[in-house]
Amino acid sequence: MPSKGEEWRTAMINLPVFPFATPQAFYNQLLALAPDPATGKPDPAKVQDFFAKYPESAKALKLIRSQPMSSGFENSTFNSLNAFRFINAKGETAWVRWSFVPVQPFAPISAAPPDKADTNYLFDTLIADVHRHPLQWYLIITIAQPGDPTDDATIPWPPHRKQIDAGTLTINQVESEDTNPARDINFDPLVLPDGIAASDDPLLSARSAVYMRSFTRREGEHKSPSAVSPAEAEK
Repeated sequence: MPSKGEEWRTAMINLPVFPFATPQAFYNQLLALAPDPATGKPDPAKVQDFFAKYPESAKALKLIRSQPMSSGFENSTFNSLNAFRFINAKGETAWVRWSFVPVQPFAPISAAPPDKADTNYLFDTLIADVHRHPLQWYLIITIAQPGDPTDDATIPWPPHRKQIDAGTLTINQVESEDTNPARDINFDPLVLPDGIAASDDPLLSARSAVYMRSFTRREGEHKSPSAVSPAEAEK
């Protein structure tokens, strides 16, 4: 816990890069992929025009598709994608990205889900795994070097950059949303403790604004029972 009671909220994803460099590119992609009323599918010409205008997105998607997908949450690596600034007591700054790298060995996803699996099978598998034994991830901080982009999440940093193992995340129990406040937390990436600050990545402020709007709307909705019941969490 930070000494002044600050919070650090982070939303991470199991992709090596983000497909879009700016909020405008993300928005334009939604327009390009909107189904054509005549066919029910995106207009190929609009999709082609989008990638011609945003070649960095085409390159990022090619990288994403080249990476093997893990078989489950427990052996996935989760990345911050956006860059941040670490600032020490002397005011010195390091530009960083961070990842949670699983202690559990990587296993690629099979071509078909397990027999009789429903749409929640990944969550069910994770819950079962936690009940059998704790799951762990290393918190790996990657330090940028001059010239590494800090404002473009579509570009990976070179793999030989200095990395620091900053600790281990251990998950040893499961809780239902009915008994845990996680559903009522806005995972705003700009809620940061002393010593961590936003980079110049334009996606960060956009994410913060959109997450707040989404959170506000969700808080005004009727809350349905959790998909994971308290009984399932305690098994």
